[in-house]
Amino acid sequence: MRYIIIGAGAIGAAIGGRLTEAGAEVVLVARGAHAQALRADGLRLTTAHGTAVHRLPVVGDPAELGELRPEDVLLLAVKTQDALAALDAWGDAEVAGGGTAAQRLPVLCAQNGVESERLALRRFARVYGVCVWLPADFLEPGVISARCAPLTGILHIGLAAGGADARARSIAADLEKAGFEAPVVEDVMRWKYAKLLGNLSNAIQATTGAEPDPAKAALLLRAVREGKAAFEAAGIAYASEAEQAAARGGKVELPPGIRGGSSWQSLYRGTGSIEADYLNGEICLLGRLHGVATPVNDVLRHAANIFARESLPPGAMSIADLTALADEAAARSQH
Repeated sequence: MRYIIIGAGAIGAAIGGRLTEAGAEVVLVARGAHAQALRADGLRLTTAHGTAVHRLPVVGDPAELGELRPEDVLLLAVKTQDALAALDAWGDAEVAGGGTAAQRLPVLCAQNGVESERLALRRFARVYGVCVWLPADFLEPGVISARCAPLTGILHIGLAAGGADARARSIAADLEKAGFEAPVVEDVMRWKYAKLLGNLSNAIQATTGAEPDPAKAALLLRAVREGKAAFEAAGIAYASEAEQAAARGGKVELPPGIRGGSSWQSLYRGTGSIEADYLNGEICLLGRLHGVATPVNDVLRHAANIFARESLPPGAMSIADLTALADEAAARSQH
């Protein structure tokens, strides 16, 4: 199998680089300064085992790659706000022997949130969810750090519509050779909904900074309570905290020096967009559909979007100010 990594950022490049180290054929899809750096200097990937430079094919779109192969695997790792454009572009690409990628090739959604699977299922016949536990840094073009140990990460994989198959097991085998644990599960979206609750902190970290603080933990707890209430109203199952702890315990130890999560890094790099609409915004959507108030998540979503739109640096807001906005929104929701 050849892996086409659509979105060679922190997650995509870490997976692609590790697959390369295990002998897999990999193509990176990137754009802008990051693509230029990857082409000129290679992918500089630091893991717990040290730093290596991988000189991989880099393309910006399907036309640069040419005809796809029947054994190709598309791994979607762009932020969800960029997923639709990527799915449309790659879904229409022709595959050798006839048909399009959307008709013939598997696409793996290795992203936070749960929206990309829904977008993909409208277009692709074979969609897999990947629940990603892979802390990594992407702070400068061409340079990725994924230094967790003893495993680089844990990637639960399964059919987005439920179930598992031989292709999922084959992909999982490649990932496990590459330094990941890759459980094949029948209910991958249950794991992704659980991960979503943790990702509600991304907006807090992006706007108020990555440093631990009891006030940040308290605000996150309020956001998570809203999320759980929305899940319950919608009848959505999610993996328990005990299940997640058992799956990860002692396998992916965070190293010192991780500066911030994916949303924090988006602001740091000045990308101009952030994924809050598909994290906190997913809770808001469920709340509106099922009659659950979600004022804290709406404030977090709104604040993160302002930061991205106005190119504010991560951590420019105090947790006291953010909490005050959440308090005001919560009070309004009760009237």
